[in-house]
Amino acid sequence: MTTAPRPPMVVMGVSGCGKSTVGSLLGERLGMVFQDGDHLHPAANKAKMGAGIPLDDTDRKPWLEEIGRALRDSSDAGTPMIIACSALKRSYRDLLRQHVPGVVFVHLNGDRATLLARMNARDHEFMPSSLLDSQLSTLEPLEHDEKHVLADITLAPSALVDAICDRLSVLTLPVGASVEG
Repeated sequence: MTTAPRPPMVVMGVSGCGKSTVGSLLGERLGMVFQDGDHLHPAANKAKMGAGIPLDDTDRKPWLEEIGRALRDSSDAGTPMIIACSALKRSYRDLLRQHVPGVVFVHLNGDRATLLARMNARDHEFMPSSLLDSQLSTLEPLEHDEKHVLADITLAPSALVDAICDRLSVLTLPVGASVEG
């Protein structure tokens, strides 16, 4: 029996939700390359965020285009990848889908208090916790027509990856599937 190839995936959500940790674990589990989208930010974006200034759509567009190209190139090469990217707005996700129509969004979802505690407990190169509220106000929930898995960040990372993989193991992932803790 052959297994259908995995679709390209974006592990998404606001800062502090665990995109890098979960994306890396998911990549290991599924045998897929993982890339942290933060590494694709231009230096100007990193400097702006590091100064506590939220990015605007003009700042984000070249970064999202680069992420879309990375996803498309990996898919074209027959090795779809997983990439961490906040993908906060529908328009950002639409832009990524222009590059890779079959992309699946894995939305790591949690409450503000949990996210803030996580952000305050880490040392991030350019994302201060002062930007959390800006990200939360920008976040647009995934819609029914966007292929996605909603994942609860209160689960331990290994349990969260188990839950995500359970949903992804279904040959045809239902649009709007939810992973609950």
